[in-house]
Amino acid sequence: MTATEIRKRIAQYYQEPGHETELRLSLPSGSYVPQFHWPQTAKENGRTQTASAPSPTPSVPDEPLKVEIGPIRTRRWSWRPATAAALIAVFLCAGAAFLWHSAQRSPFDFFWGPLVNTNEPVLFCVPDQSHYSTITQRDAADPSHQTVLQDNLTAIVIDDLNPIVRVAGLLQSNGKKYSLKGEGATDLTDLRNEPTVFIGAFDNAWTLRVTAPLRYHFANNPEMTEFRIVDSTQPSQPGWVINRLQRMTTNNYRDFAIVARFTDSTTGKLAVVAAGVARGGTRVAAEYLTDSADLAQLERAATRAGNKKNMEVVLSTQIIDGEPGTPKVEASYFW
Repeated sequence: MTATEIRKRIAQYYQEPGHETELRLSLPSGSYVPQFHWPQTAKENGRTQTASAPSPTPSVPDEPLKVEIGPIRTRRWSWRPATAAALIAVFLCAGAAFLWHSAQRSPFDFFWGPLVNTNEPVLFCVPDQSHYSTITQRDAADPSHQTVLQDNLTAIVIDDLNPIVRVAGLLQSNGKKYSLKGEGATDLTDLRNEPTVFIGAFDNAWTLRVTAPLRYHFANNPEMTEFRIVDSTQPSQPGWVINRLQRMTTNNYRDFAIVARFTDSTTGKLAVVAAGVARGGTRVAAEYLTDSADLAQLERAATRAGNKKNMEVVLSTQIIDGEPGTPKVEASYFW
């Protein structure tokens, strides 16, 4: 693309008045090697040029000629090809640098780059459970001895802590600052001030709010015995469903999750979602967003879709004895 632009600029240059007798520089199609030619007008006026410089006019005017720039004495003739050659070198180097940088971009840069490269710190909006008024403390001299003290605490489930640690570690390794707030303590002003990573779904009201307008979003039946991810383009389909009774009694089930990155229309800020229908899905969502092979696969899908900026993926995983397996992509959407 850069070479094509250079060829066009060179052609425009020689079409301008005053350049008819100058040494011609060209960049043939399919090649990056510059060639030099004497114009027809230079041949006709060759005798007048002999007094100031040896005539290098070839026997065949249009045949490419190897030229030693040094013997050309006329100042007006020597600087323009050199300038054009320098411009070619600059454009080609810039194009090569761009291609090299693109080749060096990692899958992490593809997904997390838009957040890492912002000036604002990243906010983690995480599920927080009920406030606790008591806490159990252990005796330092005898840890088996416990006592209950009055306190005011907000708890985070360890299955939600796992994805927080994964994503926060990734951001910190890239020098990105972040803060952490429970969903109950987060308000709209917080979300308008900085990009946000939303962890969890049915235990995080903000996740349900920001994903509600998306193609894939969370839903449940009125009795709250079935929780699912649904496709808004196929409202008659049941979607990806978890039966709460089965999950509680067997602890063996198939869980589902949404991972997404998009600009939220309400806040105007980037939003990243790592949220499962149940806790195992949330863990797998964070694993997917911090795994280079999974992100490379997502990047290839985004490229095929036209390099859209916003993306959403539905994942599934098998839960066995409460532990999730590897993530599997069920559906994706780019816009």
